[in-house]
Amino acid sequence: MTDTASTASPVSALADVRPVDTTARGALLLQIASALLWLLVGGTFALIHSIQLHTPVFFADFSWFTFGRVQAAMETSLLYGWGANAGYAAALWLLGRLGGGPARAVGLTSVATVFWNAGVTVAVVELLSGNLTGNALVQLPAHSLPMLLIASATMAVSGVFAWADRRTRETYATQWYAALALFVFPWFLSVAFLMLSLAPDNGVAETVAATWTGQGLLALWLAPLALASIYYLYPKASGREIPHYSMAKAGFWVLVVFGPWMGTRELVGGPFPAWIPALGVAASMVMLVHYAIVAVNLGPVIGRLFGASQALRFGALSIFFYLVLGVAGLACSLFPLVPSVQFTYVSEARTLLMILGVFAPAMFAAIYFLVPRATGKPWAVSGLVTQHFRFWALGLLLIAVGFVGAGLQQSTLFFAPDVQFTQIDPILKVWLLLTSAGFGLQLLGSVFLLVNLGFQIVPGACVAEGGNS
Repeated sequence: MTDTASTASPVSALADVRPVDTTARGALLLQIASALLWLLVGGTFALIHSIQLHTPVFFADFSWFTFGRVQAAMETSLLYGWGANAGYAAALWLLGRLGGGPARAVGLTSVATVFWNAGVTVAVVELLSGNLTGNALVQLPAHSLPMLLIASATMAVSGVFAWADRRTRETYATQWYAALALFVFPWFLSVAFLMLSLAPDNGVAETVAATWTGQGLLALWLAPLALASIYYLYPKASGREIPHYSMAKAGFWVLVVFGPWMGTRELVGGPFPAWIPALGVAASMVMLVHYAIVAVNLGPVIGRLFGASQALRFGALSIFFYLVLGVAGLACSLFPLVPSVQFTYVSEARTLLMILGVFAPAMFAAIYFLVPRATGKPWAVSGLVTQHFRFWALGLLLIAVGFVGAGLQQSTLFFAPDVQFTQIDPILKVWLLLTSAGFGLQLLGSVFLLVNLGFQIVPGACVAEGGNS
């Protein structure tokens, strides 16, 4: 039995401290604090962006906050600010815990984290000043990419050591997915630097490369980090064995082999060779095997949505949206749905829910489990943990309903001969108001977590009440 498939009863945070929790404490807390600050920045941009969808005059007189710039800054802040910091913290911690030894190259990780955040800051400032690339999910300006590429590879060094220093030859699902994420992230950044920045083709090839890179980041970077966290946390926090765990390896390899090609399904109906989007659709069909295995292994987590463990409640949200989006992504790339939803808010809903509905809750679960073990004290205000979950879950519901409802109505209005294009946006305003409310709730939830983290890391901060991890 292992940490990832244990049937032992869950133990308290203070009794479950491993070498990595203490040796990597500074680097982990730096990355988590940086991630939450970027989440606030990205959440603010997301709220502004959603308001501009139904109220175009909002910030219209400020060139730095026009619609296109805010959208690019939102994507960059959430993906590379929040996503990279939280993802690296989770991956390094998980690999260190399962490796069994103290963390190495921690100082190097901290320095690389500082340079990474400096690079993301430069990128966001350039985007707000108008230096846009136009590549969805890969909006990083050319000046920031070399620094980010080097920093991303350097931050992974500690994880490589944890993998090499592991005390057993046997490896587990958490390690596979965490190691995959650490490997592919610098790889995708190098592709972006070479094909989109250093020598762009400025034609069909550039669009294909941008789509493949952006969607690949979602499928092979964010998703594996979420799965790595929950494969570890479910047995640890619940004391239950992962059902049919032997199938996990097949699910992992299906993702590795077919996951990179799913992104080209976004090009269905565009001016591209027919085999390119067809390859993406075919890969998405095979990926149903992966989603089925994840459902068998981690589906029971969804039953913990209203349980006592705060970590598993967020994990349940993550797995639910991961499975729903996996099936919905394939359905939206097939006829007859693709002509109706391809250029609507449904596409934006799928992207944002992958970041905020799959990745973010899994990282919250890891943070709520990790931080008490790293700091040696329980969460100061457990009530804030509960409110964070409620605000985030309700926000996800409003964002999903708002964007999907707007997208479906949008698709019918596109084909209505008596409706002019300029009349569509006012009709959708009610739906888009829901998304603004959802982003606002999530922003408040992020503040709750950041305040709670402050109690954890500030010396001498009092502990008001304990909480279950």
